[in-house]
Amino acid sequence: MPKISVRGEAMPASPIRKLAPLAYEAKDRGIHVYHLNIGQPDLPTPQVALDAIHNIDRKILEYSPSQGYLSLRKKLVNYYKKYDINVTSDDIIITTGGSEAVLFAFLACLNPGDEIIVPEPAYANYMAFAISAGAVIRTIATTIDEGFSLPKVEKFEELINERTRAILICNPNNPTGYLYTRREMNQIRDLVKKYDLYLFSDEVYREFIYTGSPYISACHLEGIQQNVVLIDSVSKRYSECGIRIGALVTKNEEVRKAVMKFCQARLSPPLIGQIVAEASIDTPEEYLRETYDEYVERRKCLIDGLNRIPGVYSPIPMGAFYTVAKLPVDDSEKFCAWCLSEFNYEGETVMLAPASGFYTTPGSGHNEVRIAYVLNKEDLVRALFVLRKALEVYPGRTE
Repeated sequence: MPKISVRGEAMPASPIRKLAPLAYEAKDRGIHVYHLNIGQPDLPTPQVALDAIHNIDRKILEYSPSQGYLSLRKKLVNYYKKYDINVTSDDIIITTGGSEAVLFAFLACLNPGDEIIVPEPAYANYMAFAISAGAVIRTIATTIDEGFSLPKVEKFEELINERTRAILICNPNNPTGYLYTRREMNQIRDLVKKYDLYLFSDEVYREFIYTGSPYISACHLEGIQQNVVLIDSVSKRYSECGIRIGALVTKNEEVRKAVMKFCQARLSPPLIGQIVAEASIDTPEEYLRETYDEYVERRKCLIDGLNRIPGVYSPIPMGAFYTVAKLPVDDSEKFCAWCLSEFNYEGETVMLAPASGFYTTPGSGHNEVRIAYVLNKEDLVRALFVLRKALEVYPGRTE
């Protein structure tokens, strides 16, 4: 039998989705599963977006331009202005989700064997996209005990060598909910400038910041405009993950030209998705405010509830809608699988994402999970109660 590729062997399974078969089996047994494992908001998509679908009046569902519709890119220019991100429509390329934006950035900017420095834990698919591009992720550790703040600049410089080409950040962060401070962003800027690196900055959660601290975009950093590649998506802010519309934004014309070749090879981003995304930018402020307030309440509910469970600790996430929590278990992956395959309390169980899948350093995150607070408060309270019951009887409990 022919062998699959080295790339195919190395590609990691999603820590968010790989337990899905166990969840399906639990549901087949009649178990209700509280999904805290995936960043799929349960809030309704804005009505203006749904209306755009209902009002489509076309004879042909045609290809769009490879860089996306100009009308959508122009509306995004005005959207970014609200965040003091000053770009033109030419600086924006529409992609099939933020994921494609990351992949195309890697393919356009990195050679096989080039290295990217990424604070860990990190969104697991970054590793998958790096493998697809032949690049190498070099991680710099952040810890739950220090609230996932960045280490000193010397730790970064220990990793920089002749193959280092980029730093990748997610701000606010998935999976930790951490928000980088101005000092940390300036530290990254100085490294990018000193070593002439790319800065890939995934900022899809900018709407969800829960502290008085300002949102510092990579686009705000002085002196590195040609180094910055911004990754964006409409999926989370408008609760429309399924339309698969993202954006790659950069002032670097050479990067855009290279990215466009990959865009042309995949022909065009989704037509219907672009129609929905363009309409979504006109979402009333009331929707955005209510969504924000709901996540603030959910965050409080989840973090208070987690830290009241014996042996559990979660720092307070400052953005996005995730947290990484430490559990009193021997192995979080075993625990998460056990919750789905062997445990239920009154016909209910929880699905969490093992945090080890968000680390590349072996052994890291072995007793941590990522939790997405994308359920309503009533369900969150019940899910926390079920989690407490699971931890009480889990055979691998450590304390």
